[in-house]
Amino acid sequence: MIKAFVVGHPIAHSRSPMIHGHWLATLGLSGSYERIDVAPAEFGAFLRGLKADGFAGGNVTLPHKEAAFAGAEVLTEAARRIGAVNTLSFDGQGRLVGDNTDAVGFTAHLDETLGPDWLGAETGEVVILGAGGAARAVVAGLLDGPATRIRVANRTRSRAEAIAGLDPSRVEAIAWDGLDEALRRARLLVNTTSLGMTGKPPLDIALDHLPAECAVADIVYSPLETPLLAAAAARGHRVVDGLGMLLHQAVPGFERWFGTRPAVTPELRALIVADLAAT
Repeated sequence: MIKAFVVGHPIAHSRSPMIHGHWLATLGLSGSYERIDVAPAEFGAFLRGLKADGFAGGNVTLPHKEAAFAGAEVLTEAARRIGAVNTLSFDGQGRLVGDNTDAVGFTAHLDETLGPDWLGAETGEVVILGAGGAARAVVAGLLDGPATRIRVANRTRSRAEAIAGLDPSRVEAIAWDGLDEALRRARLLVNTTSLGMTGKPPLDIALDHLPAECAVADIVYSPLETPLLAAAAARGHRVVDGLGMLLHQAVPGFERWFGTRPAVTPELRALIVADLAAT
């Protein structure tokens, strides 16, 4: 039986077992997917023992994504660009491969929600709020698409400048107090901060300068409708919630471990939405 996992610290909150368990059941596959809580000091030993423990691979979440990047024997181009690993597997030579599927997870959900031509024929300018690991993944994904200019706003500008280094010709770091001007030209606004998440303060940003055609996305999925998305919807903007990124980023790993590519279906989404509502 093929075994996979999600590892983090803490890990009890992870919905990944529900996602992969749903796919295993609906596809009729023999396999398992489990939560594993590993403290940072023990993570290196955990990686070294994966093969002996019979795992085909697994997902990595906070706080281990950078440690998984350092511990993988082979890194995909996506992992190198983002500087973190969220998916582990073994190649044909038995080497531990580190990948990052957050970028493709974000863009897949964006295309699913807005359509693949969401930028239309207009200049594709995007504004990103925040400059952490999630922002880096979102920018990496958008750089593979039609966005012509990506502006990253963060209160610590040096962190935004680090992300701009992914492609200085298309990505620009801007000051937080320069947001209003950037929003006037945006076709997409993305919040990658934790502001608006359950238990966190809301994102304090005015949307008055957004063009009517600008879509608004939030990578937070608890709550499913963040204050930012509620405000954007009230103004008539198309909105993209954070749950789809979680669901779509799981697809490549499942296919790698279990040999079958799963689908992100309305049934799967409803399952996770119900679980979020119950917590």
